[in-house]
Amino acid sequence: MSFVRIGGVPHHVEVAGSGPVCVLSAGLGLAWFDWDAVVERLAPWRTVVRFDRPGSGLSGHAGVPPTLAGEAERIVRTLDALGFPGPATVVGHSLAGFHCEAFARLFPARTSGLVLADSSVEERPGVRVPREVRVGVARVFGAVLGRVGLPRAVGPVLRRVAVRGDLASAGEVRRVYGASRVLRGALLEYATYGDMVVELAALRREFPLRGRIPVTVLAAYSGGGVGWLDRQRALAASLDAGFRVAQPSGHLLMRDAPSVMAEAVLATPP
Repeated sequence: MSFVRIGGVPHHVEVAGSGPVCVLSAGLGLAWFDWDAVVERLAPWRTVVRFDRPGSGLSGHAGVPPTLAGEAERIVRTLDALGFPGPATVVGHSLAGFHCEAFARLFPARTSGLVLADSSVEERPGVRVPREVRVGVARVFGAVLGRVGLPRAVGPVLRRVAVRGDLASAGEVRRVYGASRVLRGALLEYATYGDMVVELAALRREFPLRGRIPVTVLAAYSGGGVGWLDRQRALAASLDAGFRVAQPSGHLLMRDAPSVMAEAVLATPP
């Protein structure tokens, strides 16, 4: 276990394996250990980097509301701090699909491939409530809940309910989801989700993906949600990407279909 300081915030990072570098970035509310099964399958062939964003996992508090440009730069600065200046395959799950796509668009020379794992998809970018209002409410709400001890009391229980068959240890779950900073970080990411949708739409217009960057869209399917598969196919078509369905799998592809996840990464030329 190690930490690197970025923007004054300690970031928890884990590095395993050897070979070409790939970065695994999890969705809202998840932590480094959610990738364990994928790392086991990648480490013999790849140097695998995973990190917790501010306010998630074991990283420090999220003092600044996130932006896509900021999250793309966070990946760059994490790789630089670890001594990996060359290109990397970036893998973004759910909300982190936005982050990794932004990285590929803003830093194409640092990107050898992009894998979007059941990435968030929004066809109609836009926000109604001003950003400062949403951020302010999220901060107040998080502070109040933290002060009354709600995360410590129910956070680990809610994690177990949300992630059935959780493979993380009870100690890890308590350490992460019993912390008020994790709740506050998740609320900030949720409150700024719409802003990221708008920002990504602008990045897609201004920074087209270079044809040399291979892109794979990996979708989850557990016997329902045909409409969701259609949206994932449309995302793949818009990015001129390869498309694959992990079946059966729920949204947490890294837990439900780790071999399919690893295969998608290994199929991307380093």
